[in-house]
Amino acid sequence: MHIHILGICGTFMGGLAAIAREAGHRVTGCDANVYPPMSEQLRALGIDLLEGYTPDQLALKPDLFVIGNVGTRGNPLIEAILDAGARYTSGPQWLADEVLAGRHVLAVAGTHGKTTTTAMLAWILEAAGLQPGFLVGGVPQNFGVSARLGSDEARAGTGRYFVIEADEYDTAFFDKRSKFVHYRPRTAILNNLEYDHADIFPDLGAIETQFHHLVRTVPASGRLVVNVRDEALARVLARGCWSEVQRFGARKEEPGALRARGEPHAFDVLRGSLKIGRVEWPLLGEHNQLNALAAIGAAEHAGVAPDVAAAALSRFENVRRRMELRGEARGIKVYDDFAHHPTAMRTTLDGLRRKVGGARILVAFEPRSNTMKLGAMKAQLPWALEEADLSFCLQGDYGWDAGEALAPLGQQALVADSVDKLVTAITRAAKPGDHVLVMSNGGFGGIHAKLLAALAL
Repeated sequence: MHIHILGICGTFMGGLAAIAREAGHRVTGCDANVYPPMSEQLRALGIDLLEGYTPDQLALKPDLFVIGNVGTRGNPLIEAILDAGARYTSGPQWLADEVLAGRHVLAVAGTHGKTTTTAMLAWILEAAGLQPGFLVGGVPQNFGVSARLGSDEARAGTGRYFVIEADEYDTAFFDKRSKFVHYRPRTAILNNLEYDHADIFPDLGAIETQFHHLVRTVPASGRLVVNVRDEALARVLARGCWSEVQRFGARKEEPGALRARGEPHAFDVLRGSLKIGRVEWPLLGEHNQLNALAAIGAAEHAGVAPDVAAAALSRFENVRRRMELRGEARGIKVYDDFAHHPTAMRTTLDGLRRKVGGARILVAFEPRSNTMKLGAMKAQLPWALEEADLSFCLQGDYGWDAGEALAPLGQQALVADSVDKLVTAITRAAKPGDHVLVMSNGGFGGIHAKLLAALAL
């Protein structure tokens, strides 16, 4: 089958393209901006990419158009597809029909930590010899790719396990349900739940409803792995639960619940009072400790003993762009992290602070997500950045004043209207021994390389 993918350079659609190619389909695609690294990965797989959404792409005559959620009415190619009566579907629906049907799907949902926890879970199953398929919204360093079909049996349509990052964002212009309702998981991690995606959800209650829909799709023989600390998730389960529940994150002994004892980089895994595993790894922060507990609880439902799962996590190498050290110049280290929601920013900063102690931390960030651009979270930014010694924010065309939002931080915050100005300001402020943490869910204008070059002078 020839499929043509609209929005192919996004992490989800790019992963879907790689899986489709691995399954033997002819794959082509287009995007508004065809750029590395996704463009290079896809072309290496023999996938032809086109820039833009021009109606003449109908001449490719694919068997099916697969449309990402970046596509909207008014898009020239989408209008041409509709006018021509051509076959089309969404990415999540194609994946559900062509890849996930009949498999044991392990889905990882939550506002924060989805990518990292999905990568952990896939690695645990791989280390246990289960050869899972997976689709992750990043590049797990243990695998070097963001998606794969799975074992040889999976290629024949009978493979068992598939691990997927289960996003609550909407599916497509013609299907406003959350992506994850298509996946029909047998095992589902509910990691946490906060308000996000202000462009499509009016309030937290609307997101809780989508999570309730996800819970409804898990069979009675399935397992929900749920963060015991999260009040929003408790409300979701109170609306109905038909599956076994494995609770994790208990702060004190609780029968049956998974908890951690020790520091985030070295801790025992306990069920109630019984030690069932130990994790020692280089990852930072209590959030990763919780991610690990979730992954261990989900892997157990696939038959992997907790002590085996914990041992596998001790060899986990994290995901690209998760506190990734990009380089060092004049004794100043520059890190890259995908954090963009205030809670994730604060959690990431806390993890780095635990590692570096009293050393100075300088933060550079851009409010790039749709939620942040709308200003829905601007009041939380000073709270998110409390642990930083200095914060540098890129002022874009957001419709709100970043300087005003960061005013409570006083002289600890600086706002600039270009990446180059930010680089200049950070370079002037940085001293040997400092740690510069860059947080963005985009490319941030290549600030990492620019910083390292400027700091080296």
